[in-house]
Amino acid sequence: MILKAFPEVSAAVRGRTVAIEPLVSKIGCVQRLALFDLDRTLIDLDAAFRRWAKEFAERHRLGAEGLAWLVSQNQETHPHREVFFSKVRERFALAESVEELWAGYRRRMPQLVQCYPGVLTGLADLRAAGWRVGIVTNGMADNQLGKLHQTGLADAVDGYAVSGVEGIRKPETGLFEIAAQRCGASLAEGGWMVGDNLIADIQGARSAGLRTVWVDRGTWPGHEHQADHVVTDTTKAIGIIQGRHRWS
Repeated sequence: MILKAFPEVSAAVRGRTVAIEPLVSKIGCVQRLALFDLDRTLIDLDAAFRRWAKEFAERHRLGAEGLAWLVSQNQETHPHREVFFSKVRERFALAESVEELWAGYRRRMPQLVQCYPGVLTGLADLRAAGWRVGIVTNGMADNQLGKLHQTGLADAVDGYAVSGVEGIRKPETGLFEIAAQRCGASLAEGGWMVGDNLIADIQGARSAGLRTVWVDRGTWPGHEHQADHVVTDTTKAIGIIQGRHRWS
């Protein structure tokens, strides 16, 4: 059936053995494009935040109670950092402005973040198998670019798009398209998105025509979702993408 439907493939295989992979693209598979969120998908932002909070509490002499409050605020709501530092300044009566506190956080955070175990190896495996790999992240330019370079992720992917640079945020399709283009691909030909945020990553990617893998970090309890797959570890998401590509 496949040979009849694709005469150019039939001509290629008639009377001899050929490699299967070049033929797969002729029978309707999505392109080999895999996009990833950054925070809490590729890098362990929560662990880095705890390290930052400990340093911050020691510098401002907030004590164990103050440290516990900082960590609880991050765990419970993951607030926008401008809102978070407004609360911090008010609670501890700090002299520094919200802007100064936030800027200090952005300078320090790239030095504290680390990739989750297996992430860099998994991305390298994808690229070695012919995948175009990109990162799509919301956030301030200095903070996110700093993380990408400090962790080595900037060199581990084919391209990336940062909302603070591009002036557009997930879940808007435009940011996904920019990342795809920088990977030498197009959203029109499909692909995959892996992320931990049900709105920015999963809904946004679905609207952009991508298949999705949700990395459930336990921050969306009880929320319904339409992700194609759910995992608790990004390396498992990479395995799913590699394993399902041929039959997509």
